[in-house]
Amino acid sequence: MKRVILIAGGAGFLGSHLADHYINTGDQVVTIDNLSTGDTKNIAHLIKNPNFSFFECDITEDLPSAITDQKFDVIVNLASPASPPHYQRLGLETLKVGSVGTLNLLVLTRESSARFFHASTSEVYGDPDVHPQPESYRGSVNSYGPRSMYDEAKRYSEALIYTYRQKYNVSTCVGRFFNTYGPRMDADDGRVVSNFIVQALQDQDLTIYGDGSQTRSFCYVDDLIKAIAACVESDAEGPINLGNDGEFTVSELAERVIKLTKSNSKVIHLPLPGDDPTQRKPDITKAKALLNWEPKIQLQEGLEKTISYFKKQIH
Repeated sequence: MKRVILIAGGAGFLGSHLADHYINTGDQVVTIDNLSTGDTKNIAHLIKNPNFSFFECDITEDLPSAITDQKFDVIVNLASPASPPHYQRLGLETLKVGSVGTLNLLVLTRESSARFFHASTSEVYGDPDVHPQPESYRGSVNSYGPRSMYDEAKRYSEALIYTYRQKYNVSTCVGRFFNTYGPRMDADDGRVVSNFIVQALQDQDLTIYGDGSQTRSFCYVDDLIKAIAACVESDAEGPINLGNDGEFTVSELAERVIKLTKSNSKVIHLPLPGDDPTQRKPDITKAKALLNWEPKIQLQEGLEKTISYFKKQIH
């Protein structure tokens, strides 16, 4: 049976890859995006596909009748700025999409009797006191600071989904993403992987904020897409950590990127932004048990694929 899948944020980095996945499985894919951080170039290759459609609209506003009149089998909410430069520039919009936008999609889910998947984030753990971070850890988040608009929007949306599920018995799942990277990232995204690759390919200095000892866990996009699909097919409620549990310092990442790009770049250090987490690594025990999922693509291979993509974008 062909399903109808709605992807909010469908012209973004992750949304476009997820659209590819569901087109390849023979489903009908409807994407919506207000293009504040997404780009139609990410879905240009799908536009002529009869099973694909795109609508430019904002999920915090009234949705067009072409959306509200349809019945969906699956609704995936990837609609939100996700990198610090974007969510700090669009602070109020980020808070609104996490609250009003999520609620609007939940209402649509209930009307369609659909399965709802929501993209949450490792940022709900803040600067963690527990390492690695299991889903049971409640986090150490600053609600009044330079990252609060994103962190708290995602925390609020999780609470909203829980409450809506309890009241209306809708089928929902929350996944917490950890530093996803890969082709179709915006060169000006501002996240560390894309920053380093773009700087290295242009022989510019690689900018490390702080001393570089802070850690991150990087998940290649193909692995995450499989995890989202597994969540949708399951009856899991979540929250479920979805990420690669390999852990690297930012300095290690910089060294790898310089080596793989054969760059002449040097590393420079700038002051650490406020509330920047010192360590980040997911406990993925739950994902392995409930979804039979774990990441397959390790950092070396993922960086090679991502560098190949950016070479074509820059040169």
